Amino acid sequence: MVAALPLEFAGIPARPAPFRGVWSRSAGLGPHDALLVANGVGARHAAAAVDAALKEFHPDAIVSAGFCGALAPGLQVADIVVGTAAGPHPARPVASERPHHTGPVSTIDHVVQTAEEKRRLGAAGAIAVDMEASGVAARAQALTLPFYCIKAVTDLAGENLANDLNKALRPDGHFATILLLRGSLRHPWVRLPELIRLRNRSTRAARSLGEFLADCRY
Repeated sequence: MVAALPLEFAGIPARPAPFRGVWSRSAGLGPHDALLVANGVGARHAAAAVDAALKEFHPDAIVSAGFCGALAPGLQVADIVVGTAAGPHPARPVASERPHHTGPVSTIDHVVQTAEEKRRLGAAGAIAVDMEASGVAARAQALTLPFYCIKAVTDLAGENLANDLNKALRPDGHFATILLLRGSLRHPWVRLPELIRLRNRSTRAARSLGEFLADCRY
């Protein structure tokens, strides 16, 4: 299972992984042994995480997991999206009694900042947007392994972001906390509460994602 940041796996009880190279943990999810890896934001970093994991772990399938932004107006924070495709790559369905939404996930190379951009992306047919899934899907396709895309919503279709997360994104795929805080202090009455809200939403989304992954059947 590949995410961008360790926070996205916070809802999954895990133990240290048997190898080094990228952030990794081992977990038992139902009848499955899973390797959780996180290597930073973006499709390139996600694809590199797959390659690093394959040195020590031989999967039966690859899952792009983590957070997404809503494009469909009906999606709410911590809702689960099971992608039917990640960009041009098809994704397999899962079975679960837990509520979830299905549809295409659009993968782009930057954090969506405005409701207008979300509207344009949604008009093309996707119900959610992320930055990693198509990179994971391309590696799974090249390896002829089944691919799944399971995401949890952290921001809504009609929302704009006051904080410019793209300016704080480092080349290694991680956010520079000091840049985020420095930027938030320019308009603290708007940007600081937004950062706190995003953190709280991420905690909720990670818990929802962990519960779903533990129960779903592939």
